[in-house]
Amino acid sequence: MTTHTNPLLDFADLPLFDAVQPEHIPSAVDELLGHADKALDQVCADGFPAEWLAMAQVLDVATERLGRAWGVVGHLQAVADTPELRAAYNAALPQVTEFWTRMGANESLYAQYKAMDPATLNPEQTKARDNALRNFVLSGAELSGEPKARFAAIQERQAELSQKFSENVLDATDQWTLLVSPAEMAGVPEDVCKSTLAAAQAQGQEGHLLNLKMPCYLPIMQYAQSSQLREKLYRAYVTRASDQADKPEQDNTALIQEILALRQEEANLLGYANFAEVSLANKMAPSPAHVVTFLRDLAQRARPSAERDVAEMRAFAAEHLGLSDPQPWDWTYIGEKLKEARYAFSDQDVKPYFTAPKVLAGLFKIVETLFEVSIRADSAPTWHPGVGFYRLELAGQLIGQFYLDPGARAGKRGGAWMDDVRARWLRPDNSQLQTPVAHLVCNFADGVDGQPPLLSHDDVITLFHECGHGLHHLLTQVNERDVSGISGVEWDAVELPSQFMENFCWEWSVLRHMTAHVDTGEPLPRALFDKMLAAKNFQSGLQTLRQIEFSLFDMRLHTEGARAQDFMQVLREVRAEVSVIPAPTWGRSPHSFSHIFAGGYAAGYYSYKWAEVLSADAYAAFEETAGSDGEPSVETGRRYRKEILEAGGSRPAMTSFKAFRGREPQLEALLRHQGMVASAH
Repeated sequence: MTTHTNPLLDFADLPLFDAVQPEHIPSAVDELLGHADKALDQVCADGFPAEWLAMAQVLDVATERLGRAWGVVGHLQAVADTPELRAAYNAALPQVTEFWTRMGANESLYAQYKAMDPATLNPEQTKARDNALRNFVLSGAELSGEPKARFAAIQERQAELSQKFSENVLDATDQWTLLVSPAEMAGVPEDVCKSTLAAAQAQGQEGHLLNLKMPCYLPIMQYAQSSQLREKLYRAYVTRASDQADKPEQDNTALIQEILALRQEEANLLGYANFAEVSLANKMAPSPAHVVTFLRDLAQRARPSAERDVAEMRAFAAEHLGLSDPQPWDWTYIGEKLKEARYAFSDQDVKPYFTAPKVLAGLFKIVETLFEVSIRADSAPTWHPGVGFYRLELAGQLIGQFYLDPGARAGKRGGAWMDDVRARWLRPDNSQLQTPVAHLVCNFADGVDGQPPLLSHDDVITLFHECGHGLHHLLTQVNERDVSGISGVEWDAVELPSQFMENFCWEWSVLRHMTAHVDTGEPLPRALFDKMLAAKNFQSGLQTLRQIEFSLFDMRLHTEGARAQDFMQVLREVRAEVSVIPAPTWGRSPHSFSHIFAGGYAAGYYSYKWAEVLSADAYAAFEETAGSDGEPSVETGRRYRKEILEAGGSRPAMTSFKAFRGREPQLEALLRHQGMVASAH
């Protein structure tokens, strides 16, 4: 075995990210697939005991290695993409997908799980086995003959299509640039002007080089005084990877239609009416109809606030900005100007106080206080010099480690996410406890002129959000890999810990410890914080309707079968029902809606709102028990850690929630947190 020469085959400890090259991928995948195949044959052979440990020692050990190595490849492809890496990833993707699909639908393996004696399993194993039996059915294990072969073909094709969808969005975003004169940059914040100037100079050009990545796109939409400039960026952004852009080879239209058709076919093969029913089989929400009712109820409660928001913006735009007929690219700008006028501050006033190192220190402090852990800098091979690595200790014991990759750069997918490197697992091969490791990935702008990176308050919220996911993965006390950390947690409950953490970004007792002005070192002034707080629910009605629009669109696409092929028509109908701001006919937001076409949120986008209800209600428990100085109660933190974070996926999310809160979740806390109580019934 050539383990020592191929870094992807080294499982001694952490991944050797700095040593992995595209040429390592084919041989590593071949070798690991070979082992996994052999292990699958072995546990399915006649006479192999249908016992949890015996099967885990052979099959789980082999598949965990395959999963970890492929996770390294997928991660590098997301954060350090090169043409060579992409080619190697795409070449191996069908083989890897084929194995997981085949294993998931293997009748003999399904029979082995069914034959296990439930009396021999501990509660964690029982839950893992229940999940496995359900997943076998959803993976086509009860199909045979032609339907089974077709099911497998659908899975492979879907993996290809999702990957292509993703590449088109990444390329369409990465390849678009616009060179503009300094005059056109009027109103744009200084840090953005500096970085776009530097980008132009790096290419030997005069002026400012703009792009569609968030650290550049959003500030232009918020602050650029030139409506023409905003229109150019807006148009490019909302038509990315579509028939309205100028690169037909990046058009996602046909991919979307094929993905939807394949999902519908998959659902029918499994005996479901539509893909939404398949998607909800392992979520908290009981049915697609239930979700639609939940969304429409929330839309009704949010609508009065949203209509007020738009009326105020229209009046303000006409009176103060000379915009009597606001266009789609004007709304973000109008909103920002109205916010500045009403609350006398802008995001730019706040940014200098949030230097990345100080924010990180503040985040670590709240985590350490709340969950009685300590976070220390640690070392590991990484894929980029800007990546940090840390260890988490509880009572002096290592419980987990994580990578933090904060910066936006070329070849890195946009957005922010948490991913697992490995799970907590009492390993069946050596009886050692494997500690969990996670990736926390963001896309923040770099610091300019030797200063540390400055974060917007939204960036801070994003960081806390991903950290919440990380804690869910890292603080687990479950020893069974399939239900430890985030594994096995219902998808619509998985955002609870992440959205829960966001609340701390609005607490003075937390913020005053994590701000220091980049030039003076002064903490954020209380008066400025009070303005931020007053502005917190600014346009929350509009924001809520926007999320509901995405969620309802997603749900309808996956319940309406053939009708959904005309997905733009479905979107128009949803907007007619929900939206209060007209959208341009040429806008193509579905074409870059990676969450549902390439990110696992298909018929599940509603889960952000669903989990917000849970997280707001969970946070209310901290509000009810906070000290007189606003400091959160360590006792409540301990209960939250124990009942929600440590329990991981070892029991239903509703059971964990009730164990923490003592009752079922209620909508009221969310409406109150978002300032929509007045319009609630």
